[in-house]
Amino acid sequence: MEDETKLSIYRAARTIKRRENTLYNALKSIYDDSIFVGEISQLWPDLPLLANLRCGLWYSQKFHSHCYFKSTDGHTNNWSFNTSRLNLHVAHLAGQKGGCIIVDSTRKGKRFPDSMSKTIPIWTCVFNRAIANHRRRMQNHHELMEGEPNMSDEHAENSRQNSHDWDSSLHLPLWVSETEKASIQDRLEEWTKELEASGADIASLASCLKKPLRPLWISQKTVIWLNEVPDHDSWDFTPIILVSASSSTGFIQHRTTSEFSWNYIPGAGDDEESWARGLSPELFWNNAYDIINSGPDVCNQKVANMVEKDRVYRAQRGQNAPQITVKAPKSSHSTNDPSYVDPELSLHSLDIKNDIQFSDADSTVYWLGTTNIAVGSTLAAANATSVDCILNCGQDSISADHLNTESYLHLPMVNSKLDRFSLRSNLASAVNFAKLNLSKEKRLLVCCHNGEDISVCICLAILTALFDEGGTFDDGKSFSGAHITKWEMRRRLVFLCKFAIKARPSRGNLKQVFGFLNGGRVSSLS
Repeated sequence: MEDETKLSIYRAARTIKRRENTLYNALKSIYDDSIFVGEISQLWPDLPLLANLRCGLWYSQKFHSHCYFKSTDGHTNNWSFNTSRLNLHVAHLAGQKGGCIIVDSTRKGKRFPDSMSKTIPIWTCVFNRAIANHRRRMQNHHELMEGEPNMSDEHAENSRQNSHDWDSSLHLPLWVSETEKASIQDRLEEWTKELEASGADIASLASCLKKPLRPLWISQKTVIWLNEVPDHDSWDFTPIILVSASSSTGFIQHRTTSEFSWNYIPGAGDDEESWARGLSPELFWNNAYDIINSGPDVCNQKVANMVEKDRVYRAQRGQNAPQITVKAPKSSHSTNDPSYVDPELSLHSLDIKNDIQFSDADSTVYWLGTTNIAVGSTLAAANATSVDCILNCGQDSISADHLNTESYLHLPMVNSKLDRFSLRSNLASAVNFAKLNLSKEKRLLVCCHNGEDISVCICLAILTALFDEGGTFDDGKSFSGAHITKWEMRRRLVFLCKFAIKARPSRGNLKQVFGFLNGGRVSSLS
């Protein structure tokens, strides 16, 4: 009887949560929070707006770029500086533009996610320390070479700035305890050495950044006097403005408009798989006005129609377009229930026409330096004209009529969460294909459905197996006589991510690459 009571309470709590966390509530919460994000970005219109993936991507219609700072790297007693996620492009962009604004959110009742409270402050501090060390070395070198006629004025000017002029201290928000701050500070030297040993181009970063990086925190509770907003150039640091999009209340607020009532959800953009029903941020913002004004009663059906029409649109263009299935609720519902979606929704019930704004996948191709290797999405591959051969790692084949059979290879692979050995079993074929074409000085494009994970890992395996440490193709000679450590593989990944700024390789896929690289030599791959 007691177990039945507990089960009933659990079911009741789950039912209440489902009713509160409806699709309309989430999207309306995101829409309202985006207004705040827009207001903050207008205070510093010259600073680029970046979304911290993936939650932050929901909170604005237009971003300059993306970044990937994980909250887990800032969790208490689990602090980390991960060289697999250096976000070098963020530091370069901040140096070029004088700063940047990063958007994220959290639904845990905090004002800021741990990615903003600790991960990014650690990141700025470690980069500042590495740059300070570089400046110190340049200063010492300048003193030794003083009087040499080839010393440029700009080089001399940079060299004169010693470490005392460069703020390398750790800047954390006030709510982080002194004990936790001290524990983080104890690890800074180790993390700085890891960054310097990773192969990251600190010299170019030092020349780009004229002022040290420093985080600033803004939430919906921050008081800003609009007539006293400082210009970002007036600060003696390069600001990394961290905007937490959502209200920090730890509970769901009931709100009303002139037409509808709804529940506000803090951090609604988080964990999109659990609520978005296949809707992407881009598709949402292309149709936001229509979705929000449809109201909670028809929101689910309207979004389901949009998602399916967009899927068909992308499928017709040869893009990755998996079928989205939403399970019908077990209990009976009326069609007026906002959680209800017609289980009979199918292609036959849809009129595919231009009554919605479709989403367009990223068609950017990222060339990896002078290696003749590029990485991108399957859409990019379908539209690519500047490549000689394509290695397609996506689930669906693409039209490659302009390529002969030796120049196109389709190796369908899935994420490690679906198959722990999908990459490992295909890597030998992938490297052999790359070796065959790169040895003929052909330009190779490696693609997967989003160009961020699987294709990046394949490129990493190719770079490690067929190129020397300087990024020169050597047909596997350096690899055949070397033992690849995790650190060596990370150095190659840093090189790759310098060019492919959207790279987000998963840990499971990286493990498969590492296992492959240590399980055989190039001679056994041919």
